[in-house]
Amino acid sequence: MSHNPYGKYVEGEDPVASLETTSRRIEQTVRVWSPAAFARSYAEGKWTGLELLVHLAQCEMVFSNRLRFALAQDDYVVQPFDQDPWMAAEAGADGPSALEAYVALRRMNLALCRQLTPAQHTRTVRHPERGQIDVNWVIEMFAGHERHHLPQIGAIESNA
Repeated sequence: MSHNPYGKYVEGEDPVASLETTSRRIEQTVRVWSPAAFARSYAEGKWTGLELLVHLAQCEMVFSNRLRFALAQDDYVVQPFDQDPWMAAEAGADGPSALEAYVALRRMNLALCRQLTPAQHTRTVRHPERGQIDVNWVIEMFAGHERHHLPQIGAIESNA
């Protein structure tokens, strides 16, 4: 199995539980943001709060897709994506809509993850850049990816 670049963020934890707790923290933090908070960045030259949230919503769409294809289609090959063109295509997105999309998709994904059987957790797919991975790897990757962004959201919040 290929090295999971975001696995270190959830090492030793239940990644499904991490998906739940981290998304709840993000939602509680962002739900009260003003328009100015969405426009703030966590560091010079980095994404704004809006861009981070749009990115998380986009990643949740990708997670939904990869998870369901891995469970439903034999010999599935993951479609990689480049985050920068995706972000450019969402230039008109707004923070509250991105938050609602992220939260709604996460609820669906959590419900699915909680019902997976042991056999479903180990279903494999092929990733063009990562090689053979399984459903557990996909879940861990998205849980860790989100944890990677959590301090950035916290920095935007604390710069209020």
